Amino acid sequence: MKVLKFGGSSLADAPRYLRVTEISMTTHQTDGAAVVLSAPKGVTNALSLLCEQAAAGEDYQPLFEKLDQTVHGIADELNTTLDNFAHDRVTAFIATRLSALRQQLEGIKLLGTAPDSVSASILSIGEYISVTLFSAILDTKGIANQILDPVDYVLAHGDYLDSIADVAMSKARFSEVVNDGSVFLIMPGFVAVNEEGEKVTLGRNGSDYSAAILAACIEADCCEIWTDVDGVYNADPNQVEGAVLLDKLTYQEAMELSYFGAKVLHPKTIGPIAQHHIPCLIRNTLNPAAPGTLISNEASEKWTSVKGISQLDNITMFNVAGPGLKGMVGMASRVFEVMSNANISISLITQSSSEYSISFCIQEKDAVRAQSLLEDAFALELQNQLLDQIEVRSDLAIVTLVGDGMRHTKGLAARFFSSLAQARVNNVAIAQGSSERSISTVIEAKKAKKAVKVIHQNFFSDRHTIDVFLVGCGNVGTELLSQIARQQPALLKRNIQLRVYGIANSRTLLLDSKGIDVNGDWKTSLQEASDTFSISRLKAFVNDNSLVNPVIVDCTSHESVAAQYVDMMEEGFHVVTPNKKANTDTMAYYRQLRKTAQSTNRQYLYETTVGAGLPVIDNLQKLFAAGDVLHRFEGILSGSLSYVFGKLEEGMSLSEATSAAKENGYTEPDPRDDLSGMDVARKLLIMAREAGLSLELSDIEIESVLPEGFAEGASIEAFMQQLPTLDAAFGERINAAQANNSVLRYIGSIEGDKCKVTIQAVPVNHPLAAVKDGENALAINSDYYQPIPYVIRGYGAGGTVTAAGVFADILRTMPWKQMAG
Repeated sequence: MKVLKFGGSSLADAPRYLRVTEISMTTHQTDGAAVVLSAPKGVTNALSLLCEQAAAGEDYQPLFEKLDQTVHGIADELNTTLDNFAHDRVTAFIATRLSALRQQLEGIKLLGTAPDSVSASILSIGEYISVTLFSAILDTKGIANQILDPVDYVLAHGDYLDSIADVAMSKARFSEVVNDGSVFLIMPGFVAVNEEGEKVTLGRNGSDYSAAILAACIEADCCEIWTDVDGVYNADPNQVEGAVLLDKLTYQEAMELSYFGAKVLHPKTIGPIAQHHIPCLIRNTLNPAAPGTLISNEASEKWTSVKGISQLDNITMFNVAGPGLKGMVGMASRVFEVMSNANISISLITQSSSEYSISFCIQEKDAVRAQSLLEDAFALELQNQLLDQIEVRSDLAIVTLVGDGMRHTKGLAARFFSSLAQARVNNVAIAQGSSERSISTVIEAKKAKKAVKVIHQNFFSDRHTIDVFLVGCGNVGTELLSQIARQQPALLKRNIQLRVYGIANSRTLLLDSKGIDVNGDWKTSLQEASDTFSISRLKAFVNDNSLVNPVIVDCTSHESVAAQYVDMMEEGFHVVTPNKKANTDTMAYYRQLRKTAQSTNRQYLYETTVGAGLPVIDNLQKLFAAGDVLHRFEGILSGSLSYVFGKLEEGMSLSEATSAAKENGYTEPDPRDDLSGMDVARKLLIMAREAGLSLELSDIEIESVLPEGFAEGASIEAFMQQLPTLDAAFGERINAAQANNSVLRYIGSIEGDKCKVTIQAVPVNHPLAAVKDGENALAINSDYYQPIPYVIRGYGAGGTVTAAGVFADILRTMPWKQMAG
């Protein structure tokens, strides 16, 4: 015979009761069935709320009427669907129960409180209605059935609302029950009786527990718990994308997972089935064809070491410490005796090897009572300072890694804790069972979801996540989003999940918890957004959505954004940027950026600040990390000026070349930013600092293309109109160079500790003479590269190559890249 348990959304309405009937009748025909039912969906919560409303003297009539409609509605719908449904009998039963409920609620209202003994009787009404409905359905199908009232069979002890069954005593009471499969057995879940003959309930997931008790008492072949999920997952599928369905769990693994918060299981349920070696199958009412998860003595061959991650919320930790604990036999037992006598369950214990302190975790709901009891029990020791004041920490969670094979696999604990470090989560306390079947950590509750996500990613998935927030939607930012959109299929093939969660401009911030559709009309959505950019807003969003690997990409050229990089990294964001303002701020800020990146274990990546998409910074860093020393550097560092000076060589005037560069998107919106030489000076300063020189921007000698004060304060349009006035003078320089078989180039150079940005006439056979049309070229003379320099050359301007370089930096923020880096 098999025991089947149904509850929750499986019993939401008449069609679902009929589906449950079909599933259980199929089993009954082959094996014989005993079915345990919960209340119809939402009924127990309604009954609990009715008790609260009555005790508070509130008007409970609207909720009472809604409850009446719910249960009568199911009966009426079954009556219209089924022939010969005993509608009068069922509705009479419901009316009797609800009439008694009304009287009890009136009594509670008069008392101003709901005694637990009365609450137990009220909270179980739904289960009795459920079995009455189900029995009437079986009657219409001509199936002999018997309702077993747990009050006559299941003996329990403990609190009225959270009792523990005495399976051995209960089993004796079931000896008369016909369990050969000839009669379809039905039992309401959640209910039992105490030694005084009073009705009690079995606490959270009580109906699952009832099914396990029934299975043990009638020696069932199997116990099937039917839910609304396909089985037990290795993590909560509502919280962790890509959570994996487990095919098998041993009783011990199931016990560990259930104890530490796996929602499909409850520790009390596992107890009876494990003790009596009854296989338990977790299955889905909405998908009966799914095989489910088998809990038995059989270990999985598919998942051999780590089975799952669970999370237990609403935890408070107590720390009892002081000189009185050291060497005093019995102090620890006194602490736990206090908890035991108060019927307070302890979730986790850890003690320092010095014996100076002992810590333990309990449910938050018991914390105030526990503190008061401990302070009373140890009043003398506290008064004489043998114990320090008892420390209480709330808002905690326990995250646990579970698996029978963990003891045979090396390095799991290291991976577990490095995952927590990656999620920037501190361990408040750590515990591992001597069986090595589980390892637990106590952490801040607000970080638990994120911790579980990262641990799952590192243990069960090859997928890396990158959570992008883009600031700045100009030329480079817009091109970057296009590249991200185009690359999605290729990224997923490489197991990289890159999502853009936020886009900001100077006015608004667009956020989407599911990720912004970068193929869609994000520009309109950004215009309509009401948020504004701030680090605190992004941090709140990251925490609310438990994002694992957040990256801020700054595609602006604003100093105000660059000034926030340190704060961004301190709040857990990687920073990727083509913005030169941060690295060319004061030397103190430059050093602070690097120090912060190191101390926060965040990536600060700025490859595109010099040479756009060319690998300049990375190669420089590798050279100097290997002990190389810079002697001399010279290069064309501006793609826009490379284009302009190339056009001058072809015979264009300065104003014509500048106009062409602007129209082709090579210059900044205001070409003065390029022609002033300041952009090249900033790039040169970044390279000098990377080479170890302590220089400020003011130390760089700059020769501007424009005379000092030219068109200062004028609009861009006015500047472009005035620019032809410089053509004649500049033309003379071009002609003079050509007369010497040379060409003009705008060159940045570093020699010793001197940095210069100058217009130079270079011979036509000089390597830099061939660099034009937006190309960059850099020649590095060093200890390792002399007399022939190390040359990097390629396109260094334009949104496409810059965005590609930014994209490459974004990909370097993946966790394995960080660890490798």
